[in-house]
Amino acid sequence: MNDQTDDTNNDNSLFAQAVKGVRKLAQDKIKPHRPRVKPIPHQRIMDEQASLQEAISMPITQDDIETGEELIYSRGGVQNSVIRKLKRGHYPVEAELDLHRMTSAQALEALVNFLGRCQQRGMRCVRIVHGKGLGSKEKKPVLKGKVNQWLQRRDDILAFCSAQPVDGGTGAVYVLLRRKK
Repeated sequence: MNDQTDDTNNDNSLFAQAVKGVRKLAQDKIKPHRPRVKPIPHQRIMDEQASLQEAISMPITQDDIETGEELIYSRGGVQNSVIRKLKRGHYPVEAELDLHRMTSAQALEALVNFLGRCQQRGMRCVRIVHGKGLGSKEKKPVLKGKVNQWLQRRDDILAFCSAQPVDGGTGAVYVLLRRKK
């Protein structure tokens, strides 16, 4: 055992000689010379812009949708019980977009951006207020038919239906989003 103690003392003295004259730093953390920049999701931005351009370039058939007419749509494979719950307002609304007083182009851009953000945040159910058209020149809904068609064209939409009267009735829709992959 004395041999090990002598080796330990010898090692300690060798180390002490090696670091002789070295002074202790005030701190032991080094800050990076520049802050890290968050990465820019270029592909997601390009996909959203392509989706927006595609939606703008596709012709909208102007079906006359009446003010009080209910909207309902579900993608294949969505269970009827899910649609019933959505119609009854049983899913908590996690975000809302109000399209009142927007032009069609503004509404489309707002809709695409809104749905993209909701999808990124993993939201499940949102409400989109398109209005009943009571403020339009012809007293007919302008955005209602367009929102109906825009939503049907999106792969991230599982279903949508007109909202409960307390949430806007036929002037708004509940939208059920596909879960983020």
